[in-house]
Amino acid sequence: MTELFWNQHAAWPMLATLQLLPLAGASLLLKLGERPLATFLGRAVALAELLLAILLYRLLDSHATGYQFAERLDLAGPLAYHVGADGVTVLFVLLSALIVFLITLYGLVRGLAEPARLLAVTLAIQGVTMSLLSTLNLLWFVLASGVELVLVGHLVRHWADSPERDKAAARFVQFQGVGLAMLLAGTLILGWSHHDTSGTAWTFDLLDLAGRPVPRDLGVVVFFLLFYGLGVRTPIFPLHGWLPTVAQHGSLAVAPALLLGVKLGIYGLVRFVLPLLPEVAAAWYPYVTGFAAAGVFYAALLAFQQVDLRRLMAFAVVSHTSLVVIGLFSLDAVAFQGALLLAANFGLAATAMMLMTGFVYRRTRTTRLDKLGGLFDRIPLIGLTYLVAGLAIVGMPGTPGFDAAHLVLESAIHRFGALPTVAATLGNVAAAGFLLWAFQRAFLAPPPAGRGAAIERAAGMESLIAAALVAVLLWSGFHMGPWLDLVDAPLRALAERFGHV
Repeated sequence: MTELFWNQHAAWPMLATLQLLPLAGASLLLKLGERPLATFLGRAVALAELLLAILLYRLLDSHATGYQFAERLDLAGPLAYHVGADGVTVLFVLLSALIVFLITLYGLVRGLAEPARLLAVTLAIQGVTMSLLSTLNLLWFVLASGVELVLVGHLVRHWADSPERDKAAARFVQFQGVGLAMLLAGTLILGWSHHDTSGTAWTFDLLDLAGRPVPRDLGVVVFFLLFYGLGVRTPIFPLHGWLPTVAQHGSLAVAPALLLGVKLGIYGLVRFVLPLLPEVAAAWYPYVTGFAAAGVFYAALLAFQQVDLRRLMAFAVVSHTSLVVIGLFSLDAVAFQGALLLAANFGLAATAMMLMTGFVYRRTRTTRLDKLGGLFDRIPLIGLTYLVAGLAIVGMPGTPGFDAAHLVLESAIHRFGALPTVAATLGNVAAAGFLLWAFQRAFLAPPPAGRGAAIERAAGMESLIAAALVAVLLWSGFHMGPWLDLVDAPLRALAERFGHV
């Protein structure tokens, strides 16, 4: 199995650098405290991380099948440090680095309390996220997920604007704690099964686990523990109950962008669950996609009933994530490509909408739709960015969501037939309706009676963030070829795992 996955060792520890640079930056920021130099340093570290991610992309051999830039260090028994990168890894690394860099700029514009500490926590989350994206050790992935969720929970609680932030933090801890416990339980069972059937020492290494199939009955248990554990944080219907409350009362944009922008739940499914349990995934895909199709409509209908822009966006995430799950469980290379690119598109577009919502809140001190309106005349670039992000989510031509959604639906119609595929498409049309309705209410509708001072126009940094997001979305939409090539080889190798099923 090692020969199937392996490609080359690292000439120098680039992946370790990606993990350690943000952590070192976070430590230095905490030592500096709230000095002007600290915020400048935080942005510089985030920019350096983005440049390093771009270098990783440039050096990757996208046509090779297997992991590259490999690093290995034996630590405490089964908790070995073992990392590697393929096209899927690099796609999510680029997405994470870009989102964190934009967040460092957003935090300065918003004038949030303790900006240096906020940047330190954000960089620490980025370092842990890079570890999650590069590790080939499932136990390491689970433990790093726990660290990341603790840090994000701190963001949800400490940098929230709502008086009900304690409620949001409690809901976050309850759901994510249960999901993490299920993920850990499934991981331990998987390691025990490998130890029991092979007679070797305990291991959680992906390459070792993939080489020894799990007994069918035990595999079903492991599949559902891992799937639901990752499904809580993705989030997918019906495991999304924490998101609307956290979106409305938690950190306005920073925590949701880090949670939802990078799509680590989807990454975990592709990296670990599908390669390790192909037979079980192939047996249960009709039920998974059935729930996902229901989630498309359920979340879309609830979105139409929301009066708060943040809650509406939360249900939009659930609705569109369901389409990604349908793509993943179509179980072929084309669908995998579409689902991964759709996840990256949704992550970037959702981040754009969250940041723009934060700029709106800065001016109006509310996200209630009945108290917004008339904003486009004063902040047209912010409104345009929100609109472009919404169109990207629904897959309009010219955005990266268009080709990605096409690939997902093309595969779905072969796997599931016309009726389920048409139903998912109609759900996407409903999504277009509620996102355009939200844009109209917030930006184009007449301003509410009694609004006081004139809305402040966009600052230079706000315009820079908005323009950068529009440029990335449109450039990616018109140049999808490099991204398809980036993930093609690893996803074809993954599809081969289902060829005999």
